[in-house]
Amino acid sequence: MGLDDRKKQVLQAIVDDYVSTYEPVGSKALIERHNFSVSSATLRNEMAELEKLGLIEKPHTSAGRIPSDKGYREYVDSLMHPDILTASEQQEISDRITDSVHEVTDLLKNATNALSESTGFVSLAMTPRLTGSFLTQLKMLMIEPGKALVVVVLSAGVVKDKVVRIPNFLTNEQIMQISSAVEKNLYGKPLDEITLITLASSVKESEIPEALMNQVIYEAYVAIKQADKLDVYLEGEHKMLSLPDFSELGRARDLLGTLSHDGMVAGYVNEIEKSSEVVRSGDDTYMIRIGQEIALEGLEDCSFITTTYNIGDTLSGNIGVIGPKRMDYSKVISQVNFVRKKLNDEIKRLGE
Repeated sequence: MGLDDRKKQVLQAIVDDYVSTYEPVGSKALIERHNFSVSSATLRNEMAELEKLGLIEKPHTSAGRIPSDKGYREYVDSLMHPDILTASEQQEISDRITDSVHEVTDLLKNATNALSESTGFVSLAMTPRLTGSFLTQLKMLMIEPGKALVVVVLSAGVVKDKVVRIPNFLTNEQIMQISSAVEKNLYGKPLDEITLITLASSVKESEIPEALMNQVIYEAYVAIKQADKLDVYLEGEHKMLSLPDFSELGRARDLLGTLSHDGMVAGYVNEIEKSSEVVRSGDDTYMIRIGQEIALEGLEDCSFITTTYNIGDTLSGNIGVIGPKRMDYSKVISQVNFVRKKLNDEIKRLGE
């Protein structure tokens, strides 16, 4: 946009002040807080220019100015530098992530909790897109007559389970025999190549009657295919209600209404992944959508910061934060990226 140095300083000061106070910022406050060596009149002229450029705007009820969506975008693209977290902040996040971890889903839940606690905002994590993964284990365990637990383990280390209905007269030994045959014959087969036909072929030498077998095979097929479904973990929705940005009842209701549709949020995060420009700053990578850039009703007053974690060389998922536009971007970006790095390290450790 080609702002001169003074306009950059004024815009940065307005964003910083508004983030910390939630009060529109006037020229007098800027001089008092930031030691600008110019008069109020000069600052008012600079602010008028920034307003003409659409970077700040005047709320109806105040003489001060607040950043616009365009102003926040200019700030995060050109003026902001991610913070460096303190050792104690890093340790607190690390402890939350590594607590009671046995598999990747535990890690994701812990990482979501750690990110929400450290930022004070809504955090979310999505399980990896598993189209490139393959089956490593399939276990079926009798819970009671007519009901069994199917456990699917994928190459990514992701474990999914599903309770299914089976014929009442099947024994635990019989369903274990079926699952062992499936696992033996389909180990290493990519998920998207597993069909009902391949499943039926894997157990064709079984002595179990075909009519009974078919129902079990169908339930196993559904469980395997559902293992490929993206799961979304959301934390901290209630934290947003304590912020002044969402004290208005209608605004809070719209926000929570959208967040309650986690499938919609997951779909939108996938869209960000495909269409947003990834920002790279040193070891940090992230994507930001601000205000009106977010095409989800109810999130117009929010910003979305997401990043990508990796499982091996081929699988990836997303983790990030939904907070008010008036957030400390430099701090939140640092927290998001630290969680990403810790998550990658712990996933690698689990796979060893």
